[in-house]
Amino acid sequence: MTKPLLILGATSGIGRCAMDEAVRRGLPIRAFARRADALVSSDLVEPFVGDARSATDLANALQGVRAVIYALGITERLAMLWEEETLFSDTTRVLLDAMAAAEVSRLVAVTGFGAGRSKSAMSWIERTGHRAILGRPYADKDRQEALIADASLDWTIVRPVILTKGARSEAYKVLRDPAEWRNGLISRASVAHYLIDAVEQGVDLRADVVLTR
Repeated sequence: MTKPLLILGATSGIGRCAMDEAVRRGLPIRAFARRADALVSSDLVEPFVGDARSATDLANALQGVRAVIYALGITERLAMLWEEETLFSDTTRVLLDAMAAAEVSRLVAVTGFGAGRSKSAMSWIERTGHRAILGRPYADKDRQEALIADASLDWTIVRPVILTKGARSEAYKVLRDPAEWRNGLISRASVAHYLIDAVEQGVDLRADVVLTR
């Protein structure tokens, strides 16, 4: 049987959509989240309760998997305007060490448009508004992307633009050339389609892409 795919943040948002997309394709999933026990176990879905900041939890979750999709997110709240955010860099640092120890080499990590070098593709107005509202979380996504880019793994950094609850589509655009990077809209389900494709087809290794409709 095919080894499972580990999805971090599998109970909500893009992570939940990625789990649903994998199941649609008949692929086994290890669904990692603090509240993974709320998921229904099946032949294809193995709920795994864990804390992504815990080296022990990640080491256990990585046993026998073939790839990792990182789709952790934060709950939007007023305090994120002034509170320092470290979830993305903290969990990524632990994950990279755990993957190296477990000899799991494939990582597909979701960050967001405006993180890392995609920031330069934003207009001045976009950057100003983005920094005012999401400056602290995205500063941590910058740190996260730097950690991933320095890792000796087959990584892909995936930056979706503004997310919607729209229908799944395979007609989205994967922008690989920084000269083409731009903002826009894309559904979480469409992002999930790319994430599973990235694992299944081995595309965009050691590359960063922007996804838009």
